[in-house]
Amino acid sequence: MSEDTKVQAELRESFGKGFARRLRAAGKIPAVIYGHGTEPVHVALPGHQVSLIIRRANALLELDIEGKGQLALVKDVQRDPVHQIIEHIDLLVVKKGEKVAIDVPIIVTGESASGTIVNLDATTLSIEAEATHIPQNIEVSVEGLEEGAHITGADVKLPKGSTLLSDPEVLVVAISVPAAPTEDDAEGETAEGTEAAEESAAE
Repeated sequence: MSEDTKVQAELRESFGKGFARRLRAAGKIPAVIYGHGTEPVHVALPGHQVSLIIRRANALLELDIEGKGQLALVKDVQRDPVHQIIEHIDLLVVKKGEKVAIDVPIIVTGESASGTIVNLDATTLSIEAEATHIPQNIEVSVEGLEEGAHITGADVKLPKGSTLLSDPEVLVVAISVPAAPTEDDAEGETAEGTEAAEESAAE
């Protein structure tokens, strides 16, 4: 665990939209912690620090709740649809050594063969990993791959200690060549260009 994931959490006993608004106005984020058969615990988190932490996928927080330590995985972040302000966070209780199921983003590295394009069909893969060793992303190399090449879930090299939960046959990346324009496409573009020119002249 790094220092930036250590968060001071305040227990809260007041609820409701009005109280939540006052919390956010004070720079704090309302959150609930649940899991492992425990009663839900309602807390307030420091807004700026937590906003930075949860930019990473599957962020793990090391909470200090009135002197008691608790590891918690960010499971859901509710945001205002217009202003994108964080309104509430759901946290899942986890323990060191425990494995959790998460969706991890895929990052494509390298360059495929000249003239080909890379189609990313799956942006995430579901894996099981230790709660304290959750990968931020999974890299998939397409270096030198030719047209027709494809990478499935089973082909992806997972971080040490991780297990694939997604379908092994799921298509992750496919390499193709852009389709050449047909005569119909060319005629359509010519017609559009002519219409645009006529409209411009009329103006």
